[in-house]
Amino acid sequence: MAASASPPPDDEQPRLGLRERKKLKTRVAIREATYRLIAEQGYEATTVEQIAAAAEVSPSTVFRYFPTKEDIVLTDEFDPVMEAEIRARPADEPPLESVRAVLRHAVETILVDDPEEFAQRSKLMLEIPAVRARMTETMAETSLMLSRAVASRTGRQESDLEVLVFTASVLAALREVTIYWAGHGQKDDLAVLIDRALDSLKGGLAL
Repeated sequence: MAASASPPPDDEQPRLGLRERKKLKTRVAIREATYRLIAEQGYEATTVEQIAAAAEVSPSTVFRYFPTKEDIVLTDEFDPVMEAEIRARPADEPPLESVRAVLRHAVETILVDDPEEFAQRSKLMLEIPAVRARMTETMAETSLMLSRAVASRTGRQESDLEVLVFTASVLAALREVTIYWAGHGQKDDLAVLIDRALDSLKGGLAL
């Protein structure tokens, strides 16, 4: 997703086994190497072979973790966290307000924890057609995750049309917010932009 949820505090995170920790360490190393190389020489000039060398892994390892170069830029570890946070919201809270709270918290946190990476990712979404196209493709996977959480909260099936339309609309709004923010110099308050976007879903476009 364009904006990612923040991981829970250390004392709330499930303990990962050695294998899972090694996988996470490798994924992070590949992603950090990618952003570093892109900052130095640009997206198009950065190859998977260069990324592998910088991350001290083989090209086949890079492809095992990330099927495409665009996936390295777009993939994060936080979709399951966002699903859990939505499920944990108050039972009587409207789904749109639950999503709003989780997205606002995610954006506010990532701008504190990883502002440079998020800014670079957003800029690539705006400027690189391949990244933007891949983001649209991967949104389907995130939509399934979001549909599970929303269906669970509303007592519906995740395959219900209304659930699918709702989740697709929210993700489309988040995509447009990210691109709008990047295209306007990354100066606006992202939380405010998210509110504006979700308000437009709630109330429609006023005349």
